[in-house]
Amino acid sequence: MGWARAALALGAVVAAGVLLVSGGSGADPRTPAGVPGLPPPFLGTAVVGDGRLTAAIDAYGDVVDLRVRPGGRALIDNPSARQAAGTVPSDTGIVPWVSLGGRPARPLWTADSVTQHYRRGTNVVVTTARFGVARVRISYAAGDSLACLTEAPQGVRISLRSSEAAAVRWLRCDDRAAGSTIRAAERDDRRWLKRSQPLGGGAPAWAERMYQRSLLTLRALTNPRSGASVAGARDGWAYIWPRDAATAALAFNAAGHQREAQEIVDFLLHLKLNAAARFIGHGQPVPGRGPQGDALGWVAVAARAVGRSGGGLAGPSQQLSAETSPGSPPSLPDYQEKASGNYLGNAIASADGPKMALYRSKSSRRRREGAIAAEFGTHEGLVRIAGEPGSGLDSAAAWAVEPFGLRGLYPQARRTMLRLVRRRGRFGITPGEAWPGDDPWTAPTAWTAWSLAALGERRPALRLLADLRRAATPAGDLPERVDAQTGVPRSTTPLAWTHAFAILTLLELWPPEG
Repeated sequence: MGWARAALALGAVVAAGVLLVSGGSGADPRTPAGVPGLPPPFLGTAVVGDGRLTAAIDAYGDVVDLRVRPGGRALIDNPSARQAAGTVPSDTGIVPWVSLGGRPARPLWTADSVTQHYRRGTNVVVTTARFGVARVRISYAAGDSLACLTEAPQGVRISLRSSEAAAVRWLRCDDRAAGSTIRAAERDDRRWLKRSQPLGGGAPAWAERMYQRSLLTLRALTNPRSGASVAGARDGWAYIWPRDAATAALAFNAAGHQREAQEIVDFLLHLKLNAAARFIGHGQPVPGRGPQGDALGWVAVAARAVGRSGGGLAGPSQQLSAETSPGSPPSLPDYQEKASGNYLGNAIASADGPKMALYRSKSSRRRREGAIAAEFGTHEGLVRIAGEPGSGLDSAAAWAVEPFGLRGLYPQARRTMLRLVRRRGRFGITPGEAWPGDDPWTAPTAWTAWSLAALGERRPALRLLADLRRAATPAGDLPERVDAQTGVPRSTTPLAWTHAFAILTLLELWPPEG
């Protein structure tokens, strides 16, 4: 087919505020139906950028989230609650529409088929849609602006429509500036990727692809100036969680990007970790969720990895434990972010070391490991809630191996992980046995793979990586969770935390030579 760049008309109409609704009324807007086998429109499936301007692109080439710097203010009104309710209006974000032979224009979610990929070694994302024999293509990259280039055969016209005036101001499409931005983004991404520590000899091609995609994902979601590293490019996830960002720092450091790792740690060391579970890009706490019991330990281990003293953690540590008696754990939410309690993940993270511990006892590390084993241990492994065997085995048992290295817990952690692996589905594991629902979560799948690899359990670790490959989008992005039957993303895509664990697992399985 002879391709010609399509004429593009961009109309920006400032819409009245869209009411956030629950989907319970017939008058509510409805999210359009997507192509069978793909996620619904307006759920991001790819991310573009290098940490300056960050955009999320859905499976149909729509720009569904846009921010100046990760963790910055959203320039597109696309609340996650509205996505979950299925009440996203069809004019949300920036939407490509296609007119074939003068017929009425149609969005890409009405195409016969849609595919998506990144240009090799870059964060430039390309979406291709087929309408009968006609194929159209739209490519995005982000640098100082959001650039797009469109391609269509003769007689086919692509136009971009948007009700988001704030987002449109950043868009450059089908002009010299757009082409320059995309070429510059390709060069810069590949140059940055070349500075990475390579996987060791024998790493298969799929491992190289997962490794590179994961590094580029972290790059897109990390502010290179401030070190703010967000969980995802989506409303409700474009925040900094200390444990997620600390894992990104560990991954950057292990992959040879020490400057990025140090920037993240320096950002984390200046947070008031006792104030909230998550923070915006300038470091202010986000209201609505109190502090979590694993934050101190994750930040401490990341600080140690990059050579920072972590002295700034003393204040938050004392504040977090102020309401607890010596030797007892603070009652705080764990990584599952539900009610406060005495949880395994918090206990493991809190036992990181005497200066960073939330447990203010004078017991040795070995005695602390023994206490955790006694409180959380069963004949099958480590459960989520102390003293409650019915709370089910918890995948956070893997943290005892990596990154916290609590050797006294290795036997029980191994039993826990291997049992969860045996019970997994096609796309990975859930956070634990008592987790409601059966949709796999990629972060627990990835952190379990990392710790099994560190214990020399190579075969089950590879099985979990195979599950992650099945859960990944065709472009290689790892969603937070997927449908247990179809593997279609059901939440934020890509999730930085999962990609960080993937990097660490791959480096554990194929360590760099020399």
